[in-house]
Amino acid sequence: MSVKVILNGCNGRMGKMITEIVSADNDAEIVAGVDIFDEGKNEYPVFDSISSLDVPGDVVIDFSLPSGTDALLEYAVSKSLPVVLCTTGLSDEQLIRVKEASGKIPVLRSANMSFGVNLLMKVLKEVSPLFAEAGFDIEIVEKHHRDKKDAPSGTALALADSVNSSLGNEYEYVYDRSPRSEKRPDKEIGISAVRGGSIPGDHDIIFAGKDEVVTFSHRAYSRAVFAKGAVLAAKFLKGKPAGMYDMSEVLE
Repeated sequence: MSVKVILNGCNGRMGKMITEIVSADNDAEIVAGVDIFDEGKNEYPVFDSISSLDVPGDVVIDFSLPSGTDALLEYAVSKSLPVVLCTTGLSDEQLIRVKEASGKIPVLRSANMSFGVNLLMKVLKEVSPLFAEAGFDIEIVEKHHRDKKDAPSGTALALADSVNSSLGNEYEYVYDRSPRSEKRPDKEIGISAVRGGSIPGDHDIIFAGKDEVVTFSHRAYSRAVFAKGAVLAAKFLKGKPAGMYDMSEVLE
């Protein structure tokens, strides 16, 4: 039986991509969408707010904005609906609410839904201690399209966390070096953001040592990689008990 998806943010860039992916998937269907902009082109009903939604589903995929996350979580908990939470840029307070919601419903939250990025995170946990022990400096550079509002990207922070967790969380994240004039400290991860054009998402993790540099890179050439991951996550989450999940579990 196919998983019945409620798509929050259905008429945004990612929402349209997920709609296209699901239309060719025999194991999933979108039964309703939520978006303040309704172009009247969807083959499923679209509601202007999550509170007005009255169509039952198996799981919610959320690719909207942080401003709507609280209402989404409240609705999902009231309906016992699993949530694939793909929205980035959540505040610390909202992250606390996400954690609280996961005690009542299954929530899958990932900064990046692609297979490649999640595999890269696993690799970084293995190699980072070796580079650090050899005295390599660590920098992360991320690039996204000009319309992306949050910076650095959630993926860049997740990559940094993967590195830092394998190093005892001893490294400080630095986003702007302009206020200071000093030599680079040893235990620091520099994170830089580039915004321009239509770049779907580029991430470079740079290990810079004496006379050599090793770079791990991920390039997304289409938003389809994120959409496919979100649909895969929705299938995984259906029927799961309450708790917090991530893409690494989907890919096991």
